[in-house]
Amino acid sequence: MSRMSAPLPSYTSAVSDVPLLGETIGANLVRTVALHGDREALVDLPTHRRWTYSELDVEVDEVALGLLDVGVEKGDRVGIWSPSCAEWVLLQYATAKIGAVLVNVNPAYRAHELTYVINQSGLRLLVSAVQHRGSDYRAMVEQVRRDCPGLLDVVFIGEPSWLELVERGGRIDHQRLRQRMALLSADDAINIQYTSGTTGFPKGATLSHHNILNNGFFVGELVHYGPTDRICIPVPFYHCFGMVMGNLAATSHGACMVIPAPSFDPAATLRAVQEERCTSLYGVPTMFIAELGLADFADYDLSTLRTGIMAGSPCPVEVMKRVVSEMHMPEVAISYGMTETSPVSTMTRSDDDLARRTETVGRTMPHLESKIVDAATGLTVARGQTGELCTRGHTVMLGYWDEPAKTAEAIDPARWMHTGDLATMNADGYVNIVGRIKDLVIRGGENVYPREVEEFLYSHPDIADVQVVGVPDARYGEELMAWVVMRPGTSPLTSEGVREFCSGQLAHYKVPRYVHVVEGFPMTVTGKIRKVEMRAAAVEILGLQDAAAIRNA
Repeated sequence: MSRMSAPLPSYTSAVSDVPLLGETIGANLVRTVALHGDREALVDLPTHRRWTYSELDVEVDEVALGLLDVGVEKGDRVGIWSPSCAEWVLLQYATAKIGAVLVNVNPAYRAHELTYVINQSGLRLLVSAVQHRGSDYRAMVEQVRRDCPGLLDVVFIGEPSWLELVERGGRIDHQRLRQRMALLSADDAINIQYTSGTTGFPKGATLSHHNILNNGFFVGELVHYGPTDRICIPVPFYHCFGMVMGNLAATSHGACMVIPAPSFDPAATLRAVQEERCTSLYGVPTMFIAELGLADFADYDLSTLRTGIMAGSPCPVEVMKRVVSEMHMPEVAISYGMTETSPVSTMTRSDDDLARRTETVGRTMPHLESKIVDAATGLTVARGQTGELCTRGHTVMLGYWDEPAKTAEAIDPARWMHTGDLATMNADGYVNIVGRIKDLVIRGGENVYPREVEEFLYSHPDIADVQVVGVPDARYGEELMAWVVMRPGTSPLTSEGVREFCSGQLAHYKVPRYVHVVEGFPMTVTGKIRKVEMRAAAVEILGLQDAAAIRNA
């Protein structure tokens, strides 16, 4: 009598013949400069400036020595509050070379948020833009300084204070920098990134050289970067997508970083690809949708593209297919992760078939582990079952800055990072994100994952973009509401039209009761949709205050 085999657990461990890098970011840059010094490293299109690797290294050292000369010690926190620009890159590598902790300040922050980040991280020096998109950064800095006693210095990019910092560095003996670099460990904290929490104050994910250098390196390995690649980076440097998957993936492979604009502009992005002959393009889904939606999209020459990365929020299958077929990106990858994991945990491979590269977030990254667990019991579920995705390995953050209790809530005693994302893992180890634990909609006792409904609605020929949220309902507890962005030249969809489209295709409880046509969605500066804001707005739009006031156990 044969014994039935136990179902395979949702667990993978990704081995690799390529070893982890055991060096600091500064040491890795020095090695790249020695190999590719004459190759172009950085292009800042808005200011018409460009650097070879040798030229970039000289200016990085000048900034690093300038910071040393004003008294920045190993472990001191240095903030950067600016949209993407060349100075952002210089400061990123300069702080890494002297062992200062770079604190990324969200360019969308206002005075009270800036005050919180400065004081919570213990910023010693802030490098700031002067203004951006109508925001007067200088005025806000002056407003908060009296409430930030630990902030000793402020440097404004492009102003005399920045030029003085660089000039000071040019007068200092390089021996001081070599001595400092010799004191650094790859396991030192080197970066604090504040997560854009939906409630309360953001938390500062603290990352090491080892965390982000290796993550950037292996992202580059999986898309086969080399010194001839040119990466168009329209995603913000403030976020891991820009500074790790973009900058560190480039510099660890001798590739070129191309800045198309200070902040995302779809036309500027495609012009950059065309003019700079880029081989790779990054973006969150809304960026690719905006680029594909340009009236003159077909006029851009994108033939040099071969790869790129779509990440940052759930990637619609239909959008991914258009990127592959219409943007000349046959090797485009989807990656999944979070700030707390440096960021990438899973990623598709270039030899994956179209289904895997458009319908999953890939497999576990090299040298990492993934598992999917029952959120209630913590036990690993069987392949194909839904549970919370967890990741473990060299990418997991050191912790939330100065918040051990919150760190313990996210990272369990076995060093598994709990993502809060609901996922499934198939027999081959490919992961599919089906929603957020907090986004799950329960309608009349039926669990509905908004992601599933969104993916179906993306197949509607008139829909350019869609987000589905749960809204309060007196009878069912929750109902579904679809926020829809229409394709140019189409008529607005109605609830009846959506119901007709879904008829016979989706279970009745998954069909949105409400449809709201919009020009765009509320989102963070990194392109993540703010569904909390959408749910709150829906109560007002639909007049659901009475249903929202009903208390539930």
